[in-house]
Amino acid sequence: MYDLLPGLSVIEASSFVASPTAGLYLAQMGAEVIRVDQIGGGPDFRRWPVTENNDSLYWENLNRAKKSVALDLGRPEGRELLQALVRATGQFVTNFPAKGFLAHDTLAHGRADLITVRVMGWADGSPALDYTVNNAVGYPMLTGPGPEPVNHVLPAWDLLTGSYAAFALLAALRRRDATGQGGEVRLPLSDVAIGTVANLGGIAEVLHTGSDRPRLGNTVFGLFGRDFTTRDGKRTMIVVVTHRQWANLVAALGLGEAIARVEAERGVSFAADDGLRFTHRDALFPLFEGAIVARDHADLAAAFDAGGIVHSAYGTMADAVRDPRLVGDNPIFGTAADPSGTSYPAAGAFATLPADERRPPLPAPRNGQHSEQVLAERLGLSSGEIARLFDSGIARPA
Repeated sequence: MYDLLPGLSVIEASSFVASPTAGLYLAQMGAEVIRVDQIGGGPDFRRWPVTENNDSLYWENLNRAKKSVALDLGRPEGRELLQALVRATGQFVTNFPAKGFLAHDTLAHGRADLITVRVMGWADGSPALDYTVNNAVGYPMLTGPGPEPVNHVLPAWDLLTGSYAAFALLAALRRRDATGQGGEVRLPLSDVAIGTVANLGGIAEVLHTGSDRPRLGNTVFGLFGRDFTTRDGKRTMIVVVTHRQWANLVAALGLGEAIARVEAERGVSFAADDGLRFTHRDALFPLFEGAIVARDHADLAAAFDAGGIVHSAYGTMADAVRDPRLVGDNPIFGTAADPSGTSYPAAGAFATLPADERRPPLPAPRNGQHSEQVLAERLGLSSGEIARLFDSGIARPA
């Protein structure tokens, strides 16, 4: 946690991954992020993985360092309170529909400089999830050996969209500081996905070649990179991204003469051409397979590290949790008094500011934990008015 965004308050009304991720990243950098949820929690409040008491570890970690206001959004007065909080604060992140009581034009009445960042599925308002958007842009048809599509389990488009939403809010704030202009930013998952495909050259590639890229399994496209198995059965990924790494890899495996023979037979030089190493992988891979399977992983890892060669053995998530470099000795992790009552390493800000003191990660709120505080501070409601809201079920404390 860092204090880079003091004085910035954001109302968040959202669920699932993308929109809460935007709020999480803002909170980790010091913004006050106030979640407004349905009393009892939104549709993702019990999303797996859960504890034995049905507390969602997913929700608990995506909503760290935030405040929580619980309202009955099914009743007009509850919706009006959320609208009032958005107007009073001036910054709003949501994945609620673009039409309805949280439409930007409706919220901007009385707050012309309001900034709304709205995460969407498709640009026309149709619903979509990371898993369906990924199918639409074609990556499952490039993943794995084929011919069947292979879905990934990482919600990459949700996470990229959440990151972009946080960036877009800060960009809109910078414009407002300069001009006084507010406005709505709409951010569909589908546009983040297909825009990323374009940024990585995918659209240009398909139109230029007239076809999809072939399925490559674990082979890295355009580079020398693939998984290999060592003598003691360790499967490890090796990727060469610089010419120096190539030279060091060849030397570490004692393949100089064998590589030279392939170069002579095919009239090429692999020393300074990534593309040629990829193109001639049919001749190169068997040489590397033979050299790697003749040595144990620890021996190879030491040689690769000495040569600055990029490599990593395959491991499970359980292995990663027990890896000191990733978790145990990693300063981004700490512990917090989480609502679930469980104890585990919690992630704070991913970025490190060497000149600033890193604060430990904060817990997620309980549903409605800050209802009284926020309604009093943001809307100026009296204790009697807040008590009436609690008694009538319009709002609820933790």
